[in-house]
Amino acid sequence: MSKASYTIAVTGLNAIDSPGPGLAVIRALREASSFDVRIIGLSYEALEPGIYMHELVDKSYQVPYPGAGQEVLFERLKYINAVENLDFIYPNFDAELFNYIALSGRLKKELNIRTALPDQEQFEARHKSRLFEFGSEHGIKVPFARPVYSAGEIPAVAAGMGFPLVVKGKFYDARVAYTVEQAMQHFNKISAEWGLPVLLQEFLHGSEVNVCGAGNGKGDTLGAVPMRKLYITDKGKAWAGVTLDDEKLLEITAKLVSATQWNGPFELEFMKTREDEYYLIEINPRFPAWCYLAVGAGQNQPEALVNLAMGREVSPFGSYEVGKMFIRYSYDMIVDIKEFEQISTVGEL
Repeated sequence: MSKASYTIAVTGLNAIDSPGPGLAVIRALREASSFDVRIIGLSYEALEPGIYMHELVDKSYQVPYPGAGQEVLFERLKYINAVENLDFIYPNFDAELFNYIALSGRLKKELNIRTALPDQEQFEARHKSRLFEFGSEHGIKVPFARPVYSAGEIPAVAAGMGFPLVVKGKFYDARVAYTVEQAMQHFNKISAEWGLPVLLQEFLHGSEVNVCGAGNGKGDTLGAVPMRKLYITDKGKAWAGVTLDDEKLLEITAKLVSATQWNGPFELEFMKTREDEYYLIEINPRFPAWCYLAVGAGQNQPEALVNLAMGREVSPFGSYEVGKMFIRYSYDMIVDIKEFEQISTVGEL
């Protein structure tokens, strides 16, 4: 029996100091054993490195920014599909997920393009501004947090919360503040880049542990790999990490996936305190940039979700290798300016 072959579009081709997950997802798909793949890159800017990594990306198209709306995005995807005959799309940025979730039904019905995404209710429930209520509902510890819409609210909130506290953007960015003035500075920078509200969150002492996983939408965890950060950038992003043997963390993950009937990829971010208590600090409804570590540890979760969406039988991963590390690096890639000009002017490469 011949192996299946799929054409899969992937966003998140940037590889800056806060990299998108796209290249890690693509590497996972390239290593899939159950199907062959042609990769279509979807980019927002002409300088996203993945566009020019021809060994990973077969062809790239520029797509409109999320703010352009669902109809503009759908028409662009309709054009790309007419050329490439897409089977599946992996959106990898928080800011674009709302549009893709809203369009997922039309993509499948009208263009025969499948996705693996949480539904709108799941997506809204895990927002940073609602996470404390989410944790209370599902019996999971979450640090107290308050959304603020102006810098003037900060002194009163901080007085009740105490310092230090964490100032977080609604999509990305998190900075620790030790004074009201510092909190206001962080608020201004983060709100200018990511909009409102900005979240003020209780600061917890401990070590950060994350889980990369996938749910099948029926309450089952297809895969879950816990990781502890070994090196963190000034933006709080993991630049190195190691897989953990942590049954308690896996139990919390399975409980959350079962309670929410989570569908698709996810990253759970926890703070493990000195008393060995776990506090959920964030749920990201897509694969993290370090998801290739899960592949290296024996769980190709991006491959599994594609097969699930294609109607193939998928069994949960039973194990993973403990002690596998990832170490991120950067390098200079040499490209011809003609390629930059083409993607900038024509929107395809």
